[in-house]
Amino acid sequence: MSNRPPGHVASSTRGPANRPHPETAREAPRRTRARTFLRTADGVPIDAVYEPGPTGRDPSDLVFVLAHGFTGDADRPHVRRIAGAFARHGAVVTFSFRGHGASGGRSTVGDREVLDLAAAVAWARGFGHGRVVTVGFSMGGSVVLRHAALYADDDAAGTDVVVSVSSPARWYYRGTAPMRRLHWLVMRPAGRLVGRYGLRTRIHHRDWDPVPLSPVEAVRRIAPTPLLVVHGDRDGYFPLDHPRMLAEAAGDHGELWLEPGMGHAENASNEALLDRIGDWAVAAAG
Repeated sequence: MSNRPPGHVASSTRGPANRPHPETAREAPRRTRARTFLRTADGVPIDAVYEPGPTGRDPSDLVFVLAHGFTGDADRPHVRRIAGAFARHGAVVTFSFRGHGASGGRSTVGDREVLDLAAAVAWARGFGHGRVVTVGFSMGGSVVLRHAALYADDDAAGTDVVVSVSSPARWYYRGTAPMRRLHWLVMRPAGRLVGRYGLRTRIHHRDWDPVPLSPVEAVRRIAPTPLLVVHGDRDGYFPLDHPRMLAEAAGDHGELWLEPGMGHAENASNEALLDRIGDWAVAAAG
């Protein structure tokens, strides 16, 4: 477990020195299910699962790398459901962010998690997949945006297509009751105890220092990578000004879907929406 301040990622994730450990990126391509622990650039073990997807496809086909929301993990039923939906469109890599599930370390709530995603992307490419789609939900939605910006020039750990679902646009938002509860969970010792023993999520006690690149700032750096922003008009965490800010920052390289009747993140994403996202990603990847 690293004891460096959580903000370390924001100032140093770009560049070869922070690529995932070579053991996670150079496996011989294979087409069978695999599960292992990856090692991030800052030494955290990350639990990851590879599913080969539809049979009879060339190994250069698309792979989806899924970034779950806060308090999720690779074995949660809602994450497995999402993985099953995208498996109809390509191979799928799921993983547990640091501090979640079987992974090591402690959650930094979207800061160092870009290193976890980078390790998972590099591992996915190690199976022979030439095109990677990163799909994130809520906290994971902010992570895929920051990862795409910070790893834009990294052939091993960068992405080809980005899908962000139910992401915040800016940090420290407390305008809804769910977000006020989340801030209590993260910022207070009693809240972190609830996270650890009630939600199976181990949360870092240190504040961000420096504050990481925000999602809306990251979006401005993603072009020309194709970007899809998806948000429900009944999202109880982040109101519609968040996705609209992201879409405005994206300009012509981004697309915004405002979904009628949809709530927040994985549990609000129905099969029809997931299929539409999968079809969009396949087309965007070329």
